[in-house]
Amino acid sequence: MPLCDFETFDFLVVPADSSAAAELAAALPRSRVLKAFNTTFAATLLSGVVGEAELPTTVVITGDDADAKSVLADVVTAGGLRAVDAGSLKRARELEALGFL
Repeated sequence: MPLCDFETFDFLVVPADSSAAAELAAALPRSRVLKAFNTTFAATLLSGVVGEAELPTTVVITGDDADAKSVLADVVTAGGLRAVDAGSLKRARELEALGFL
């Protein structure tokens, strides 16, 4: 199989009980790893709104470091977007699955 098969995206597959973010966190134990932005399209990040009702764009954030999540949430809200803390890095699994679909 080619290293980067863009028809199947199989190269993005991680163990079923993990996530790419969790794999990165395990490989970089002294780092503060967050998962965010992958459920939001670039156009809605740019416009700051979603849909005809022009609801604020929401950025979902997961991570195990409360301070790092707070800093990112501040950056997101300073950009006029809505930040939602979705819990620990374990929740990155669901965010990645949603983005993958």
